[in-house]
Amino acid sequence: EFERDLLLERTHSGIARAKAAEFERDLLLERTHSGIARAKAAGKRFGRPSALNEEQKQDVIERINLGLSISAIAREFRTTRQTILRVKARAKLS
Repeated sequence: EFERDLLLERTHSGIARAKAAEFERDLLLERTHSGIARAKAAGKRFGRPSALNEEQKQDVIERINLGLSISAIAREFRTTRQTILRVKARAKLS
């Protein structure tokens, strides 16, 4: 009987610790989401910075319209073909 009581006591304390950990995790997530929302509302941008600024993107579009190859434009701007193709797609050029 003593062993059973000891086992129940350990089980209950384990459950209590798990509940406390879950509660702390929920608080942490709530604070994190709140902070992210506040930063976004303040205009903070998330993610990797763009390889090209807006002026460079306009230059890329002009060169595409002039008929330069994607590879040549990528070399000129020291970036990848994929970056140039992404600029092209966002500008909705064929």
